[in-house]
Parts: sequence; structure tokens; C-alpha cells
Amino acid sequence: MGDEQRDMPVTSADGTRLAVRRRGRGPAVVLVHGSAGGLDSWDPVVPHLDEDYELWVYARRGYQPSDPGRRSKTYADDVSDLEAVIAATGGPAHVVGGSYGAVVTLHAALRLETMNKIALFEPPLFTSGTDALKPYRDLLDAGDVPGAIRLFAERVARVPAEILAAFDGQGDPAEAAGSLHDLEAMAADRPDLGRWADVSLPTLIIQGGETWAPMPATMDALAEAMPKATRVVLPGQSHFATHTAPQQFAAEVRRFLA
Repeated sequence: MGDEQRDMPVTSADGTRLAVRRRGRGPAVVLVHGSAGGLDSWDPVVPHLDEDYELWVYARRGYQPSDPGRRSKTYADDVSDLEAVIAATGGPAHVVGGSYGAVVTLHAALRLETMNKIALFEPPLFTSGTDALKPYRDLLDAGDVPGAIRLFAERVARVPAEILAAFDGQGDPAEAAGSLHDLEAMAADRPDLGRWADVSLPTLIIQGGETWAPMPATMDALAEAMPKATRVVLPGQSHFATHTAPQQFAAEVRRFLA
């Protein structure tokens, strides 16, 4: 096991306070979580990397105990927050993004000069310009948190019907509020995969071999836009691979960063 973890606050450029956790030793790696996540999102993966890397995880704005932010969120806000965390590491740093966090990482790769290598796990680029923001917000305003969570799973994450039942009755208001802020950024984004061709950083694209549509086609399109990127498919895994196969996931990240 790496060095004991340390929790600390980091303040973004607009004054938003982010809850940050550091653990391990070695080159700095910042881990960016997906929707409905938080400080514990990377817990299964961290023990497989912290012997050789100093890992920095943080709760993105909108997710407790970080601040919610002062306005409707955009990816530019997420990039600014990531920039602040990288600065706290002493920079530059490698960045690993999962799901929504992988989209943040892509946006950051076009703007920041303090990133080394980036690893992207199934960025849901098909959510750009989503029309789910208003109905999701309406459900939250009505107090129907389980309904909002199911809507997110069905209309945004495109979770298959046979898996949707697992989301019934879920109702964490804090996570639901965080997903609302993510939807604000998704709705304001544009579905232009060609822009990622301008990413010049060494890039690893990771996907699960069993992840449902439209993720496989989306990863095909991203790989086509980024022909120099390295691509890895985890056999038998899905969008939950960081929890169902954390050692396998970490091994691919370690191999890429080495």
C-alpha cells in the first residue's frame, strides 16, 4: 500500500472549493470521476496504483463535499477545476478520466498545458446536446429523486432495459444534484467528435467489451478522430469495469503510463 491518504481543499479559479484526496507516491496522476460519483469513485482502483503513483482524486463541483458552483455548469468550469487540482500536485500530471470525467479530460486536453498522458474510460460523447436536462430538473423539483435517477440511466446513459431495474428506488439526493450539474454541461456541449483530433497528448482509450450501445460505436468514432491514440478493450467488462475489474483496469493504465 502507498503512503497514507491526506484530504485537503483546493480552490478553483472562480472560488469554488473542491474536496481533494491524495494518496501514494511517485509521479502525479489525477483521477476524474463520472456522474453520480464522488471522492470514493476510484476506491477500487487506487490500491492497484498507489505504490508507484501519487494519486489525486477529487469530488467534482456539484458533488459533496465540494461546492455546487455559482451558476449553470459548463465543461469549461470542470476544466478550470481540474487545472486547480493539477496545480496542487505541483504539475504537470497524468490524468485518468472515467465516463463523464473522461469527457472533462478531453476538454482539458485542448486547453491545458499541464497534462502529460491521458487515459479515457468510455467518455459518453453521445450525450452532447442532450434534451434530458429539463425533464430531469422537473423530476427533482417535484421531489422525485428515484424517477430522476432512472431517467438519467435510461435517457442519458442509455442503460439497457435488463439492467434498468437495478436503478429503481435509488434516491441519493446529493448524487442526483451532482448529475443535474453534469447534465447542464452536457446539454450545452456540441456533438463534434472531429475536434478531438486536435488533442496532441499521448492518449489511451479504454472500453469494456460488453458495454451497451451506443458506446462501442462512439469509441470507434473517437478512435477514428484520434488515430494516434492507443486503444484497449477489457474483455467481458462493461461501463462498470472500474468496480468489477479494478485490477485489470489499473494494469492497463499502469502499462500506458510506464
